[in-house]
Order: sequence, then C-alpha cells, then structure tokens
Amino acid sequence: MKQKIFISSVQSEFKAERKSLKEYIHNDALLNRFFDVFVFEDLPASERHPNKAYIEQVVKSDIYIGLFGNQYGSINKKNISSTHEEFLTATKLHKPRLVFIRGNKDSERHPKILMLIKDVAKQVIRRRFSSTAELISSVYASLVDYLATKDLLRSGPFDAAVCRDAVIGDLSAEKIRAFVRIALAERGFPLRESSPIKEILEHLNLLKDGKPTNAAILLFGKHPQRFLISSEVKCAHFHGKEVGKPIPFYQVYKGTAFELTDQALNFVLSKIDLAVGTRAKSVQAPVAYEIPPDVIREAIVNAIAHRDYTSNGSIQVMLFQDRLEVWNPGTLPPTLTLAKLRQPHSSVPANPLIAESLYLAKYIERMGTGTRDMIHDCKMAGLVEPEFSLTDGFVATVYRKPGRAFDAVGGKRQLDLSTQSPTQSPTQSVDPVIRLLEALRQGEKKAGDLRANLKIKHRPTFRTNYLHPALKEKLIEYTIPSRPNSRLQKYRLTKKGMEYLKKL
Repeated sequence: MKQKIFISSVQSEFKAERKSLKEYIHNDALLNRFFDVFVFEDLPASERHPNKAYIEQVVKSDIYIGLFGNQYGSINKKNISSTHEEFLTATKLHKPRLVFIRGNKDSERHPKILMLIKDVAKQVIRRRFSSTAELISSVYASLVDYLATKDLLRSGPFDAAVCRDAVIGDLSAEKIRAFVRIALAERGFPLRESSPIKEILEHLNLLKDGKPTNAAILLFGKHPQRFLISSEVKCAHFHGKEVGKPIPFYQVYKGTAFELTDQALNFVLSKIDLAVGTRAKSVQAPVAYEIPPDVIREAIVNAIAHRDYTSNGSIQVMLFQDRLEVWNPGTLPPTLTLAKLRQPHSSVPANPLIAESLYLAKYIERMGTGTRDMIHDCKMAGLVEPEFSLTDGFVATVYRKPGRAFDAVGGKRQLDLSTQSPTQSPTQSVDPVIRLLEALRQGEKKAGDLRANLKIKHRPTFRTNYLHPALKEKLIEYTIPSRPNSRLQKYRLTKKGMEYLKKL
C-alpha cells in the first residue's frame, strides 16, 4: 500500500509548487511506487469547514511536507493559521516532517511565520529553496532518504530486510521447532529443538537489530499474508487447454513458504492421474503419478524461493488438460539465461535466506540443480522435456501424458464412465473422493483420523478436495447431523457411497 504525503502551505502562496510536486511524485518511476500525494486542491466540495477537513487529512497521512514562505495565513479560532495547526498536529501524532523554506530574506516574512520557522528549526532539519526545480530536487532527496531509513529502499535482498511492523511475537514457536526437528534429521542442523527461539533465528540470520526479517515472517509467521499480502499461491484447474471461465477448481492458499509448497503440491496431485498396481511382484503395491511428484514440487518450490516479493502478483499454479504451468512474478539473475538453466550453473537465489531454510528442510538442493533435475526426471518418466520462459515473470511448463501412470505400474488404462466419481474430471483415474470413501470402508471416522489415514496435513485442502465434495454428492454423511461442528463428529458411508464402492 502506498504511503500518503500531506503537503501543507498557505493556499495562495504555493499553488504552482504544490501542483508541480504532486505531478513529479506521481510521474516518477521510483516515488510513484511508494507514495500518493494530497494537496488542498484535492479536497472535494463539502459542507464541512475546510480547516477541519485538512486536519483530518493530516491525521490520515504518513508523511507531512511543509512549504513555508513569507505569508502566515488567516487566523482561525485557535488564534493560529491553518498551516501552523497542521504542523502542530503532525508533530503531536509523531508524523515524519519534512520542511522546506523558500528564500533567505527573513525580513520580508510575516512575524508569525518567522516565529513558526524558528520553532520548526528546533525540532527538524529545514531545507531552503529558491525555485520549483530546487524544491523538487530537495523533496526527492528527502523522500529517498526516508525510504532507505524505513528499509523500503534496499541495496540487499528483500528477504534480509526487516519486516515492517512485525515483532518476534508474530512468529510461531511451534513452526520454528518443527523446522529444527526436520533440519536436524535431514541436514545435521547444529541446534536442537529445545534451543531458545531467538538463538535459532539468529543462527538462520532471520533477525536484524532484534526484529524479524521478511524471510522470518515468510518462513515461520503465524499469519505471513498479514504483512506480505501477495505471498499467497493461487491454484486453478482447467479441463481444457486454455484459461477459461468458469474455472472448475480454484483455490487460494495462504501460510508459510513450507505450507504453500505442500498445499500447492497436494492440489496438483489431487487433480492428475494416480495409478496403483498389484502386489504380483512385491509385498508393496507400486504407485505412480502421471507427473513425478518431485518435478511438481521442484517447480513450485523454485517459484516460492526465487519470486519477487515486492511485486503485487502472486504465484499461479495452473493445471490444464495437456500441461502444468507454474508462474511467479520474478526473473532470472543477470548471470543466468534460459539456455544456462539446462546446463550446470551456480545457484543464485533471489531470496537467499528463504532458500537456505528450504534447503535445510530438504525442500530444495542449493547447488543449482533444480531445473536440470526436472528435465532428467521428466525424461526418465517418458515425458516431454519441461519448458522455461520469461513472460511478465518466470514460467515453468511441464507437459502431461495420459496413461503414463498406468504404464508405470504395469497396468492398462481403462476408464469406465459409469463408475467415475461425480467430482472427477474425464482425465483423472483416482479421485480424492474415492480415496476418502476407501478410508471409510472400514467404518466411521473423525476428520482428524481421516486426514492421518490419507496423509493430508492441511485442513483446508482436506475439506475442499475431499470432504465437501463427498458430502455434497451424499456419498458420506455426518454421524451427528444436528451438530456438524461437534468435536465428537464422525463421518460414515451412505448407502449411495457403499453402492458406488461396490461398482468400483
């Protein structure tokens, strides 16, 4: 969200300067990204007294800019001018105040504006100007300095900057300890689960001056999207080969980088072919997906690790009839090209702190092998090589192959539309609803037990893709229908559900 600048001045004295300043800030590629401007001329017609309306704008603003010249302005009921009152209000509310004074001849100034300028000099650094061009230059320098002070203008990676308004209390100790447990087992992480939270964060370089960085919030935040709205992942499933409405399946996922990866992966796996073979050659039945899960995971986790988090765009995972596309608002670093992605190359993460933690939790390898692993795994699975492109962001495209999952387990693709799940697309074999019905074949179960049985950690995914469709089609029912949200609630097969399983 842009920060609001309030420009205060005597109305009749700085009309041209106000207009020029506003136009410059709105047209400048850098400043327009961060600021919006309010000037006197923006106030709409109203029955309210203008002085009161201006003070309301000062209260709503993030930055106060004062333009002082020779005039003081009309005296109000408080025996001061509106310009003076606006400065006092900004001071009382602890707003950042930038004051610019025109000219050097104090002898030409109204006595009261001279007193105000002297009062201002005791509180803030003033800058003088003699022309509009000089004023614009000074305001530009002050605003850039403000952005740097607030860590909004960075020379380092985005994920290493302090997350504005966040405190350590916004991080989940449970998520941090769960991460340490995994990192210890997978990568020999030197700290223990019982280590102090602050020590763990400092070891991971996720604190700056005692405050959590953007990486800390994205990795372990209780509600990451509260601070970084666009860090969500949007998933959509289209039955055709192009984007079209209505979208059959659409889900927006929120959470940490780890949770987003898991949720998006589960979304895709629930929509593509899954084949289970027989135990003819082994005690354990072979299982294969149409697209190797490692390829899907790599595409998603790369998007999360390398995206541009300053963009308002979100990662998009789109499954079409013939392909999977994973788009992220980011680009390649200057040292890499699309051609180099297919060759051995160094790892240059856009967000190194996020990438490091994803590596420690074994979500990625940090040697720059991700894209080449995707190519290798697709070749081994008999799929067309994935494509990588830059179109308003980075896109990884993985092509589907109908029947590949069945061939992989030594089976033959057979599709009986009469026994197809009512929630299943014509290209799917094992639908989430079928898996749910199979889990209830042995008897009624609570939601938590069903999630454990199906290995679904994320509640929204379970409800959206499994539970709700089965309830809607009346394949399952509540054991306590009068109290759907009861802690004792369980689910069981209906007669329709049992008959459906018999057909299968």
